[in-house]
Formats: sequence, structure tokens, C-alpha cells
Amino acid sequence: MSTARERILEATAELLATKDALAISTRAICDRAGVGMPEIYRQFGDKQGLLTAVADIGFERFLANKRRNPFTDDPVADLRTAWDAHVAFALRNPHLYRLMFTPTGDAKPQAIKEAQALLLSAVERCRDAGRLRTTPELAGQSILSANVGVCLMALSFPELFGGLDISQSVRDAVIGKVTGDEREDARIGTATVLAQALVGTLTGTAPANGADIDRLARALQPSAPSPDA
Repeated sequence: MSTARERILEATAELLATKDALAISTRAICDRAGVGMPEIYRQFGDKQGLLTAVADIGFERFLANKRRNPFTDDPVADLRTAWDAHVAFALRNPHLYRLMFTPTGDAKPQAIKEAQALLLSAVERCRDAGRLRTTPELAGQSILSANVGVCLMALSFPELFGGLDISQSVRDAVIGKVTGDEREDARIGTATVLAQALVGTLTGTAPANGADIDRLARALQPSAPSPDA
């Protein structure tokens, strides 16, 4: 038979599935758990202590998923896989994720240190493969900060930042920067030439003919998908 503590934790987690922690009352938790109000204070000190305990349980689930991420012969690709798994967890558990990564009060979930340690281990694999430009510590902090930032923006402003293309763009920029795997857009050079041509034409210092400008502009258009795609 479950204890009062276990029932309170389970009730809080169930309520978090549909609403933010700040919107959950202690009365609602107690009613769902079948306990009196004083039980929360006996078990957790106060509501904040309860929420910290629930966040720690969320981190246990989060880290269990992290440990299941596969290792391949490409440690940089593994970092991208881990990033995507992190985002997927946040999107599946929006209210729990906010509780985990935006804690209030003095008590903070201690499991964040283990999350950082797991990421550090993954980054060290990149270093050992000769594919790291900075220290593992700084690389890990940069990646985790960006990963959490993307998730929080997607959860808070889904209509503006909820697209997975945004997550992938930030992922590739951050991981590419620390590992040296930047994927340079070949159109950047063309855009520079076009800008110079336009400036020269507008100022009269080096006018370009219309055909050249049209050709450069067409080169900047996204490639059309092939018929076989």
C-alpha cells in the first residue's frame, strides 16, 4: 500500500500533466491524494518543498531517457541526438519541464548536476575524438544552456518559437561551434557579392548590369525539391 508521501507526489505529478505548478493548489493536491492539509507540511515542509521533490522525480525520468540515448561511432551526431531527445521530453511534459528548469525559492533540484555530468561525458567523447574546439566544461554549459533556452521559448511562445526547425537551427549552430562542425551556407558568399553589386549600382561607383543582379538574386533562392523527393 502506498504511503501518504507517495500519494502526494503522485497526485502532484498527475495534476502537473494538465496545468502549471503555480496553478495547482495544495487543496487540490490533498483532495486527489486523499490526505489532510497538514500532511504536506509534515512530509515536505511546505508546498515549495513538495514541488522540489516532484522536480527531482521529473529529473529521474529525464535522466533515465538520457541514459538510453544510443552511442555511435560519431560522438557529434550523438550530441545532436541527445539534444533532440531533450526537446522531445520538454514537449511531452511542458509543466513538469518548467518546474524542473525554472525552480523558485532556495531549494533547487540537485539532479541538474547529474544532467550536466552526463552531457560533460558526451562532450568528452568529442574531445577524445579530436572534435572539440573548447574545454569540455564550457562546451557542456553552452549546449545545455541553449538546449534549455530553446525548450522554454517553445513552451512559453509556441506560436513564435515552437517549430522544430528553430530547435535544429540552434542545435547545429551551438554544437557546430564547439566541435568545429559548422555547416556553412554556400549562399553567404553570393549574398555578399550581390550586396556589393547593389551598393555599387546605387552609388554609381561600380554599377552592375541588371542581368548580373538577377543572376545573383536567383542563386539565393532555396533549391526546389527534386521530382523524386
